[in-house]
Amino acid sequence: MVLLHGFPQGPSSYDSVVPQLTAEGFRALVPTQRGYAATARPTRRRDYKPQELVDDIIALLDTAGIEKTHLVGHDWGGAVAWAVAGGHPDRVRSLTVLSTPHPAAFVQSMVRSSQALRSWYMGLFQLPLIPEFVVSKTLRKTLSDSGLPARDVDRYVTDMAEPGALSAALNWYRGMPLGGRPLSPDVAVPTTYVWGRNDFALGRAAADRTGEHVTGDYRFDVLNAGHWLPETRADEVAGAILRRARRTSQ
Repeated sequence: MVLLHGFPQGPSSYDSVVPQLTAEGFRALVPTQRGYAATARPTRRRDYKPQELVDDIIALLDTAGIEKTHLVGHDWGGAVAWAVAGGHPDRVRSLTVLSTPHPAAFVQSMVRSSQALRSWYMGLFQLPLIPEFVVSKTLRKTLSDSGLPARDVDRYVTDMAEPGALSAALNWYRGMPLGGRPLSPDVAVPTTYVWGRNDFALGRAAADRTGEHVTGDYRFDVLNAGHWLPETRADEVAGAILRRARRTSQ
């Protein structure tokens, strides 16, 4: 299994999930994604184009000798997971995405629901310098108010204070318009999508439409939870991943 973290998280977001997966005999790889480690932190906006992020995961699979994986992603990691599964179905045995709807469903919801209001910050993040100043002043409160446990708030705020870390994380948003051709076609691999009904960033409209973009076996799990599913609903997340993996292996 390969598990991809989001913003402004790190591999530690899955600390309570991974032991449940390995206890069932699965090997779990949780990479530190591009920009989140000082040794892999390019500074140019174009270094965070969606294709670059997808290529990172394919390179990881090649390096680890993994022909096909059970792929898991949360938040930005979910967006990358959708793109990998859609563009490289031969490398994905099953897909479990947490919180993040299929990108096409997300775009559709921007004009048919309140999603554009929820996502106002994506426009702000396209600006130079100003987002770094604003986020550095507000990140702790934003994370705390959105339901992230205090221990995780402290960890992520500390990580984002490293030189260049916040700019690199924000460059994931800045690289988004540089995607060019669509990187997230409809997904044919067996897929489970897990969404929290109290998610402050991602609303119901996009969640409901996600199934329209999965042609393989599909399951939609709704939890009485917010956005930070790996940290706050580890048991339910692990259960969803394992159910999907077992069902695919039958």
